[in-house]
Amino acid sequence: MGRLTKVLESIGYPRVLVIGDIILDRYVWGDVDRISPEAPISVLDVQREESRPGGAGNAAYNLAALQAHVFLAGIVGEDGEADETRTLLAELGVDSSLIFSDPSRPTTVKTRMIAQNQQVLRVDHEVRLPLSPETAKRLNDSVLARMREFDVVLLSDYKKGTLSETFTQSIIRSGREQGIPVLVDPKGRDFSIYRGAYLLTPNRLEAEIASGRSLGDDCDLEAMGGKMCEDLELDALVVTLSKDGISLFQKGAPWQKFGALPRAVFDVSGAGDTVLSILGLAVASGVALSNAVELANIAGGIVVGKVGVVPITRDELKAELMTPAEKTPSKILGLEKLKGQLSEKRSRGARVVFTNGCYDLLHAGHISLLQFSQNQGDLLVVGLNSDRSVRRLKGPERPIVGEEDRARLLAALAVVDYVVLFDEDTPIELIQTLSPDVLVKGEDWQGKGVVGQEHVESYGGQVVFCPMMGGLSTSAIVERIRNRFSAISTAPPREEE
Repeated sequence: MGRLTKVLESIGYPRVLVIGDIILDRYVWGDVDRISPEAPISVLDVQREESRPGGAGNAAYNLAALQAHVFLAGIVGEDGEADETRTLLAELGVDSSLIFSDPSRPTTVKTRMIAQNQQVLRVDHEVRLPLSPETAKRLNDSVLARMREFDVVLLSDYKKGTLSETFTQSIIRSGREQGIPVLVDPKGRDFSIYRGAYLLTPNRLEAEIASGRSLGDDCDLEAMGGKMCEDLELDALVVTLSKDGISLFQKGAPWQKFGALPRAVFDVSGAGDTVLSILGLAVASGVALSNAVELANIAGGIVVGKVGVVPITRDELKAELMTPAEKTPSKILGLEKLKGQLSEKRSRGARVVFTNGCYDLLHAGHISLLQFSQNQGDLLVVGLNSDRSVRRLKGPERPIVGEEDRARLLAALAVVDYVVLFDEDTPIELIQTLSPDVLVKGEDWQGKGVVGQEHVESYGGQVVFCPMMGGLSTSAIVERIRNRFSAISTAPPREEE
């Protein structure tokens, strides 16, 4: 077991208060394949819609997925969106007793239009004015009265008016007096409103704007971090650096930089909340800051590889920390166990993709299809024909590679999340049991009747066809090997010189 895996397992289930701007995130998923006749704009054919807690609500969402005891404080309107937000939080087990309604302002809503896993438009409904004095006092007094209940406090600032300088400083002072760490995901040009916080988590751009200096290299970064910690009286500063990883500055200690693991980036929405949540969870559990930052760096990397604001679980983080030898067997599951795992991940907003095949003699065409499939959602499940199934479909000489080895090869691929074997001629039972959000087949199946298509489309799922790489198939590879072997075996012997 690795060092960070042990650190993760040492983290408890603390009581965490998140304070900040509460947002309702809406997602409209669809396809774009035509231009409007009314104007030169794309037409999004809507396939499904979804709502999730956003802003400070996303930090709470992350913490709930990580099994903390979560309390959320902030302001919503008196509207249907406020009711929807409270319902979503209740379903996640987030305590909303410190969320208050203000009839003078609407609940903030951000609607993202997504086509082929890329955002094409965002529509915002919001008011960015400070809270009224009455509402601000009610929120401030209610939070301060309950501060002792919490192990850590997280401030998630989206500059929508909740975290005024007065309120922010009130929370930070109370935290200092009671020994409760206050961690902040900051915004804006003036970080002095967060003076005295335990820790800030700006990204590179936010740090540049607040410090007034360009972070061109590590020397610039080191100078900025040290000065910001001193000027703002922070215990620590964590700067997220996108593809360059994450840096940690602590009072009286050398600065540290942790590199990012290479991975495809599909959406950075909510990555800052993920980093803040992991740090808060770890700090509340007494984890050393360097270890906490390493975990947050890995968690942030997982999140940017997903589409939309999707939290991660302890199991996902633990799986990411496993060595390849530890990781591979855990991906190969029986149908019932897989169904249970997918159900849990779907409850956190994951989008499941399914594809299937024999995968005998893994080749570049297989890899291309699997990479395409992974990009259609959050989790890729591969249905793998058993040896008996392959023999019925391909003949007695196949498969060349046995089912156990084929499964391990697939499971070793980073793009594959789960492998499940099936003994039937078609994967219809798997598809009906797992009900994937997306079913992927090669484009050569178009018009031929895809097994499971009717079932998937019956609940609004999609069937997507992957472009094929010409001339690549296991049968063709086997035939080439046979031809070359035959040519070698029938060639006249070379004369000895």
